[in-house]
Amino acid sequence: MTIATRIGINASGVIYYDSAAGAHDHTSATAEYFTVIELHRFLQDLADDASSSGDDLIDITNDTPSDRSTDNIIQINAGYTLDNGTVGGGDPVWEHLYDGSIIEAQTGSIWDGLVVIAGEGMDLQIIQNGAVITDDWWNNVPNGEAAGSHGLNRDVANGISHRFMLKVNNAGTDIDGRRIVTMTREVGKTYSEFKINGTARGNNVSALTYTADLNDTTDASARSTISNVTWGYNAIDINNDTTDEFYYSEWNMDTYNSKQFYERMKWLSACETALASGTGTNATPNSAAFYGMDANIFRGITHEITVGGTGSPTGTFGTANGTHNSQPEPVSWTGGTGQLLAVDNTASASATKMWIQLLTGSAPGADGVAITGGTSGAVVYANGTTTERTITAPFCGSSTGSALIGAYGFAIEYADTTNADLFRALDNVTYQPPNNVSFTVGGIIHDEDRVLVGPDNGSGALQVDQCQVATGEAVTVTAGSVSSATSGAGVVVLASNIETIGTGQPSAKDTPATGTIRVLDSNGILQIINYTGFTAGSGEIDFTGCTGSGTWSAAAANDSFISYIDTLALGTTVSAGSFVTDVEYEIKTVGTTDFTLIGAASNTIGVRFIATGAGTGTGDAYQVSTTASFNAVYDSDRSLFIRVRDGGTLGDATGIKTFETTGTLGSAGGSTTAIRTSDA
Repeated sequence: MTIATRIGINASGVIYYDSAAGAHDHTSATAEYFTVIELHRFLQDLADDASSSGDDLIDITNDTPSDRSTDNIIQINAGYTLDNGTVGGGDPVWEHLYDGSIIEAQTGSIWDGLVVIAGEGMDLQIIQNGAVITDDWWNNVPNGEAAGSHGLNRDVANGISHRFMLKVNNAGTDIDGRRIVTMTREVGKTYSEFKINGTARGNNVSALTYTADLNDTTDASARSTISNVTWGYNAIDINNDTTDEFYYSEWNMDTYNSKQFYERMKWLSACETALASGTGTNATPNSAAFYGMDANIFRGITHEITVGGTGSPTGTFGTANGTHNSQPEPVSWTGGTGQLLAVDNTASASATKMWIQLLTGSAPGADGVAITGGTSGAVVYANGTTTERTITAPFCGSSTGSALIGAYGFAIEYADTTNADLFRALDNVTYQPPNNVSFTVGGIIHDEDRVLVGPDNGSGALQVDQCQVATGEAVTVTAGSVSSATSGAGVVVLASNIETIGTGQPSAKDTPATGTIRVLDSNGILQIINYTGFTAGSGEIDFTGCTGSGTWSAAAANDSFISYIDTLALGTTVSAGSFVTDVEYEIKTVGTTDFTLIGAASNTIGVRFIATGAGTGTGDAYQVSTTASFNAVYDSDRSLFIRVRDGGTLGDATGIKTFETTGTLGSAGGSTTAIRTSDA
């Protein structure tokens, strides 16, 4: 086909595309595309004819239809307009033109050229004026070719995936200052975006990365238990140094690993069409539950704005959003709009910084610019300092396959982090979680085995003098209530023999966040104290939230140690319907379950049985064979002493010989398995 076959001009000077396929010609094998210079040459060729004929109603008697500035910049002169699809009965004519810009003099409208550098088959989406353009006709399969080769006017040899024109000015008014963001968000492929901060006449190049994402290989559509538990300005101590950093979100990974979490974040923010390469099922974004906006346009924080400039702030940011009481809401100012993602104080009068995703216009920069919350009505004033932040695609950051490298301001729950992860807080500083490890004692029996894990003295025995009660901090326990002489109620202060940081010995940093200590009382008994928190200084550990039992006292300098595990073995609780055949259980609650149908001698709490089936009803039971463990932050290798005893008075009433061994809490944690030798 030639341009004369597809392009026509009617008596009103409307230049149109004559579709042979009906309303939408892009999917037809007969679709044709022409460069802007070809259009100009065609119009000039008609204009020098002696008389017009057919569907080309222009000749030497008509005004000049077009002018050329360059081969890539063409003006359609007054008296002529481009058809929007009404006259030709198909696509707007500009959808079949590429390789440059067209300026329509009569209306002032402008279409600028886009040349996209990316791999073949890339699904291109464009954000314009704060929204994704829904009619992505440029992603169609040209000329009836194979589905994987979609992308109009591509040039594979030169790495060009798409060439087309986009309307950037409507009737003399720029559409959002001719700003656009091109992006690809296709599940299984790398996410990428390219911002054009105002298109220019001619061709505007957009470079995108489009390759297989080796860390996005499994379907994440069913991982609905991954959730964002906190939106807005949020304190998290990612590096566990007792000083909080601040982020705009906090996601719960549930039981998934970092790769699976990364895949879910990509799935949630996918923006692909039915014409994409089919590597996964795209999300149906919930516009009310994704930072208060459509997930297809969510990009993360683009700007940090210092507020508190000239003006009188009013109101409070933070409104109900879905099931959360959170900060995200639309904000606007003269010259732009955005989505508020975090503010350091919801009371506008106390706010000093806010973080937004810019949607339209330009970010507020001048002192005294009023920024208004679209939902709350709160108003703050810019003080003239605005910092643009780097966007990461996808919005969560990147994955190494075993760790998450978080985007600016993005975080997950501290409990879900590993020391291989990295997070960049709102202060633009990178923080690394500590190495949280665990030590496990296996092979133990529920409600029979007493397990003690403490420090090893270097000779394979328990070190009871790991610490001492600190000077001036004598411990008093009265009916279980614990008090230190100087530090007061609920506190035990221990001076450390080997815990002084910097001596080459394991440091107090590996003390479990909650747990137990043993303190030698005035009668020579190593009493047990439970604690819920601690702080470690040089040569001293302060345990808080302490409780004990009985009434006793311990003087300053009395021996003490951290009992990393100090418990009677407790089996995992399993509910009826989940019992495993041939595994031993002990009935915990009966409910509506008939345990005699699955191997129990009776429906009596405490009865042990070997399951013959999964069970039904509302009862549950302890799993008899179990483990005990503690969690800590690894700082350096710690030698541990392990003791397991069963005196034969509980459970099966058969004792075991005391099991003792040593182990090491290393950078990957550690474990040991008790050997239960009968003492019958």
